Amino acid sequence: MSKPQLTALVTGATGSIGRLVVTTALEHGYGVRALVRSSGKAHGLPSKAEIVVGDLTHAETLSEAILGVDAIVLTHGTYGNPTAAEAVDYGGVRNVLAALRGRQARIVLMTAIGATDRKGSHDWKRRAERLVRASGLPYTIVRPAWFDYNMPDQNRLVMLQGDKPLAGNPSDGAIARRQIAEVLVRSLSSEAALRKTFELHSERGPEQKDFEPLFTALEEDVLGAPDGARDPDNMPLDQEPAHINADAGDVRIAFGR
Repeated sequence: MSKPQLTALVTGATGSIGRLVVTTALEHGYGVRALVRSSGKAHGLPSKAEIVVGDLTHAETLSEAILGVDAIVLTHGTYGNPTAAEAVDYGGVRNVLAALRGRQARIVLMTAIGATDRKGSHDWKRRAERLVRASGLPYTIVRPAWFDYNMPDQNRLVMLQGDKPLAGNPSDGAIARRQIAEVLVRSLSSEAALRKTFELHSERGPEQKDFEPLFTALEEDVLGAPDGARDPDNMPLDQEPAHINADAGDVRIAFGR
């Protein structure tokens, strides 16, 4: 007897990574639900994907999107605008978790290298990561390097932890968009990727066919800790805004933590 098809919701489905995740997840046998802000934005998405309309900044619009999903791949994001980052990068994750109402789903969250550097709008990405960890749901958090700045022969995947200081340009590392999508989707079915947070880079050489040794070599996040394994301790919870800590408390209650 064949296994039932699993359904994965993709947020940011019309973005440069989200579109690739939709296609890649379909290739891996998932039923894919693509979240879009309007039906007109779904142009060019694969016909096999189910299109669902919703706004990540309004939790009440997400009920249909999350109904019956087995997994959620969160690829949405903004860059450089703290106000937008609070509403979308952070608020979108908070609202998806609120819409789940305590139901189980495998979560894969894409943020970015530098998530812990306290620069620009990165604090909001980090706070989104903390919400996912607070939920207690099975998760993987992927922090990609600069998109598509890799050389043609630079395809060997490298997964790092510790979020090192960065220069803020492609010298910090590069990774192909298609590889980001592949790692996000493969994380969904990997036991070795569970409860792990890592930066995703590439180096010169061919891409590995088997990602499991890469996932296995990573250190698990400490259970109950707000941040990822080897992350710097530079954003104390007792110095966070009250509403941020309240959001984390709401997530823990919703998921019985």
